[in-house]
Amino acid sequence: MDHSEQTKIFSEFPPVPTSTWEEKIKTDLKGGDYNKKLIWKTDEGFDVKPYYRSEDLAGLEYLNAPPDCAPYVRGCRKENNDWIIRQDIYPEDILQSNILARDAIAKGAGAVGLKANEVTTFQQLSDLLSGIDFHKTGINFISAKSYQSVLEYFIKELIDRGVPNEKITGSINFDPIGHLLLHGSFYVSWDHDMEEAESLLSMVRGKIPGFKAIMVNGHYFQDAGSSLVQELAFSLACASEYLASLTGRGASADEVAPYFQFSLGIGPNYFMEIAKFRAARLLWARMVEQYQAKREDSLKLFIHATTALWNKSIYDPYVNMLRTTTEGMSAILGNADSVSINPFDITFRDPDEISRRIARNQQLVLKEESYLDKIVDPAAGSYYIENLTHSIAHHAWELFKDVEGRGGMIECVKSGFIQDEVERSRNQKVLDIAQRKIIMLGTNQYPDHTELMADSIQPLIEPQTQAPVICKRLVPFRIASGFEEIRLTTERFVKHGGKRPAIFLFTMGNLAMLRARAGFAANFFGCSGYEILDNQCFLTVDEGVESALLSNAEVIVICSSDEEYPRIVPEIAGKIKAAGSKARIVVAGFPKDMAETFKSSGVDDFIHVRSNLLETLRDFQNKLGVK
Repeated sequence: MDHSEQTKIFSEFPPVPTSTWEEKIKTDLKGGDYNKKLIWKTDEGFDVKPYYRSEDLAGLEYLNAPPDCAPYVRGCRKENNDWIIRQDIYPEDILQSNILARDAIAKGAGAVGLKANEVTTFQQLSDLLSGIDFHKTGINFISAKSYQSVLEYFIKELIDRGVPNEKITGSINFDPIGHLLLHGSFYVSWDHDMEEAESLLSMVRGKIPGFKAIMVNGHYFQDAGSSLVQELAFSLACASEYLASLTGRGASADEVAPYFQFSLGIGPNYFMEIAKFRAARLLWARMVEQYQAKREDSLKLFIHATTALWNKSIYDPYVNMLRTTTEGMSAILGNADSVSINPFDITFRDPDEISRRIARNQQLVLKEESYLDKIVDPAAGSYYIENLTHSIAHHAWELFKDVEGRGGMIECVKSGFIQDEVERSRNQKVLDIAQRKIIMLGTNQYPDHTELMADSIQPLIEPQTQAPVICKRLVPFRIASGFEEIRLTTERFVKHGGKRPAIFLFTMGNLAMLRARAGFAANFFGCSGYEILDNQCFLTVDEGVESALLSNAEVIVICSSDEEYPRIVPEIAGKIKAAGSKARIVVAGFPKDMAETFKSSGVDDFIHVRSNLLETLRDFQNKLGVK
């Protein structure tokens, strides 16, 4: 087909202006509120439109920058998206960690994260790294009693092996502000920690220039409940505090910036996460320019991405694999430089061989079978993602400036501003999952009420700090924990001789409505791990009452239509109460006009889509004596 024929075909489809689309949408809404029905108001503080067009890209100044060019929105790789598959090793035992690390490397990991808490001598460090080829594998020390000692031992190991230092990649998890947030204190003190940072940077610059010496653990914020904008803004504020201190001690931005690494969380908001990683590089470049960096490499940000913990569950844990797969994709499509996918069982036990293998293979499949490493920036040009990138960058920058205006990150941590802002976001998430605005399969929707997990959970040992606490701590959380606490209480109650509460579904009347409400009630009470006694459809009230009384259920839920409730509910409730039953009678739904009448006839509770599921289940636990 030549150009003239192609032009002729397209001429048959004249462009449709946005105003025409908008008029059509308003017509289809039939008077409905456009903003309420179609505009998504995000937790990040901005609105998302129902659709975007090419005109929405106007004014985005970074669009013409190719990959591997400032401001690096499109990543720091020019020809492909060959990210590093990293596997973090969780045991602290040196020999066990070494065995697991070598196994991970042999089976596809390009980098490992190692705990060096037990490393106090050079020989121990050598044992930890025994058999690992540093040319092929990045080494990341994710914890240590002394990062300076570990780095010195590591450099000596390189010298002893005769490894060319310029080819070494990896990082140390030196993050004084992160430590302050989690533990309420610096490693030693701010001045001492910055002196150590100078020493670490000097060693890295002179001996292993491909190594990262300063970490910004942004995932701490997300795992404590922050929004993505907060995670990004507060991460920038941490980095700015480090840059200001180190350049104030005489270093140039070019001597410091290339040795930073951000470790950002990956949550479930797929497209927003892609945009967040792109926005992070844009804002890093903008910030480092303010510190008078002259080398373009200083504007590049190395981002490690790790799957979030806050949205992972204990119950139905295999769903965690689905969550981490899409999260890994978000980071990869957002051009993260390295990615760690946490094993699906990390929320309740030490990961085993199978879960570690699955976590590693998730990335191998995305790379070797889905070919996500072949295209540099697959999100480029997407009207939606480009606008999300812009919105996240704008709002994160504004929040970052607010932190700077309050005296900087450390002052905001000491005053509690950062912790309070994250807590506000976390509380909204907790409310949203309680009201099922956030759905977690297997936790607050479609639970397997027969699943038992209490005996599978290993107790967690909380790290203790001896330093005096100088600020409020940032508290990690998991959004499913409230529901899990209820289910675990039910399990332990039964294990110690209690009777598992039974929910009898009294189904009657309109078939479509009774099935819908029976399903709703089963999901509702299944989240507590109660026994669900479902029924087909009772033809008469007496038949249903007889069956309900014989079941010896603790809760009887009437499931029918609003139209039939006025006729059947008073009769059902009255006959059950008259028989002397102590069962709580519940109506599925909330016929507002009849609520008081139903209560006077013997109904105890109502469950409906506006119920606060978490509070309601806790209330039932107390009323049923499940402790």
